[in-house]
Amino acid sequence: MTTALRAWDGLPAEMKLSIVDLLDFDSIQSLAMVNRESYTLCVPSIFRVMKIPSSEDLQTYLSSVPQSYNQCIRRLNICTKSSTTQAPPPGVTDAVSQLLGQCPQLEDLTLGLASSLSKSVIPCFAKLRSLTSLTINHCGDEDTSPLSERLVVSIAASVPNLTRLSLDRVTRSALHAPELVGLYPFIPIVAGDEDIPDHPLLGAELRLPSLLRLPTLTKLRIRDTHLGDPQWSCTPVHCALEVLDLGSCYHESLDFNRVCTERIMGAVGHTVDEFALNTALTPQTFQYARHADTPPLHRLRKVHLTPLFPVENVVDTLTTLADSPIEQLSVQCHEDDVEDMCSALEDFLSLRAERGEQTLYKHLSEITVKTVSDLADGLFGPFGVDTKSSPVTLPAEHVEAIKRVQDFLRDLRSAGNADASARPCDDSSEGSQDKADQLPPREVTLVSSISV
Repeated sequence: MTTALRAWDGLPAEMKLSIVDLLDFDSIQSLAMVNRESYTLCVPSIFRVMKIPSSEDLQTYLSSVPQSYNQCIRRLNICTKSSTTQAPPPGVTDAVSQLLGQCPQLEDLTLGLASSLSKSVIPCFAKLRSLTSLTINHCGDEDTSPLSERLVVSIAASVPNLTRLSLDRVTRSALHAPELVGLYPFIPIVAGDEDIPDHPLLGAELRLPSLLRLPTLTKLRIRDTHLGDPQWSCTPVHCALEVLDLGSCYHESLDFNRVCTERIMGAVGHTVDEFALNTALTPQTFQYARHADTPPLHRLRKVHLTPLFPVENVVDTLTTLADSPIEQLSVQCHEDDVEDMCSALEDFLSLRAERGEQTLYKHLSEITVKTVSDLADGLFGPFGVDTKSSPVTLPAEHVEAIKRVQDFLRDLRSAGNADASARPCDDSSEGSQDKADQLPPREVTLVSSISV
């Protein structure tokens, strides 16, 4: 042990830091307890990722942790919900502003807000030049403590290099949605947020569609939020969104949410590579397309269907997207919907075989099926935190449904290969013209999280 310590002490500081970076968190904590020098070496790794689960913990953290340690934070998760009371605790905005002001290297920030913060928090986001990923979730009561869209949009627009934005349960402002005030279906509305100042980039238009004017944004996720602002159709798009994840508003009808989704897709679909769907689509989707000179959704390669997606609309929606070069289809469903989802996938694959696999979804190579036991676990797809979940065990009939789809795929593949082999070779110009139709179908793999 003495020899090992002597060898460790003889290493240059840069090499020690490199070694610490390779250790898991438990090993880092053990090393930090060896001596003061080791603790100092471990501080950047210990404080690289921080999670503060309540407003009380936030106050405790600020009063007990040396301010200099916060410059090591790269990923920060703050929840402002009180662990002891229902009412929003005082001083939360000041505490959040104080901590963020001490994190110059922050790259990834998640805010779980029990209610809207004060407008005084906005300026501190302009100083976070390393911040590229921002998640804002409302974890409070939307009726009594709503999270204003004006605050959220102003915060997002203030981050200089923001590329990834995820929003949950953001409430429309009465200033931008006067038509919703006091009318059925009584959408929760924020009043009194007119004092949020104009933004240098967006001016007074601090409404959700103005997010499309953020030039650095490439990934956008909005869930459990009313998306009925008509400005989605005409707001200038200054970003090149590659990933789009849209949810729905549970206060509104399926048709209303579908139109909202189609309208947003029409604005940004020409650049989107990956798309997560919560609502069904129809051919009307492309009527909203702003770029008539390019095919709609011509870059779309990955599609995710969330657990709230209606199973009965799987085939219709996938058919609507048939002209896109989709390579991967990910499906997440509730455990009780496994059989119905597998039947829908069989119907889709049958339709693909009937129309010709070189015509319908000819680029498709993988279908992924995952299950959730709770719809709250539905953070999956382009914004999923951890997609490497362990296989789950389901009832025999659900496992049989998965096997049936796998067998169905295998049969289609065998039939396609046999059909291609049976066709005679033709070197004529007419035969060359049909060469693409004579190729064997591209192999599609079904990946499942279900133990079979």
